[in-house]
Amino acid sequence: MKTIGMIGGMSWESTIPYYREINQQVKAQLGGFHSAKIILISVDFAEIEAHQRANEWEVAAKKLANAAQQLQNMGADCIILCTNTMHIVADQICHGLAVPFLHIADATAQQIKNAQLSKIGLLGTRFTMERDFYIERLQSHQLEILVPTAEERKLIDQIIFNELCQGIITEQSKQIYRGVMHKLAAQGAEGIILGCTEIALLVGPDDAAIPLFDTAKLHAQYATQFALA
Repeated sequence: MKTIGMIGGMSWESTIPYYREINQQVKAQLGGFHSAKIILISVDFAEIEAHQRANEWEVAAKKLANAAQQLQNMGADCIILCTNTMHIVADQICHGLAVPFLHIADATAQQIKNAQLSKIGLLGTRFTMERDFYIERLQSHQLEILVPTAEERKLIDQIIFNELCQGIITEQSKQIYRGVMHKLAAQGAEGIILGCTEIALLVGPDDAAIPLFDTAKLHAQYATQFALA
């Protein structure tokens, strides 16, 4: 079994499901007392979020690249970044790594293509929904991406940072997300990417009439496949 290196803490609320899913997958496939070989570096999200707000992406990139190098030096056979938004600096994190960096968008796109879908709605932070780094990665897998309106993107982003990243779950926010997903489906979306690792804490398969793709879960499964290959 290979060792998975995890950069977590962005936020820790969604790092816990990563750890759980990877170990559940290992147990399901190997049985007995088997559990995953994992090395976790959990960063202080307050620092990363401050760099996001200040547009200090290179500073954040350096911190996450240092974490990746530490994981590699400690024996990790692959690196996963347990967040969607900070894949905006994925290229900087990968620079100098000798082990594979398993990209969350690749893991998600693989499952969408396995489901034989091609037109997909995307929810996430405003960075993820509005910048090219994520959408273009998905488009490279021949996927057509739909995003909510500007006002809806603002509201979705606020709920992520003000509530979900702090462990706050409300019925009002759930209904807002359900409404946005319903509109995306009406526009032709065949499925929806939960493109922030916290969103699955708020909504699940019963909240939409079309398939939901939980990026945290799919990323964890992707890493497990690598570890057990």
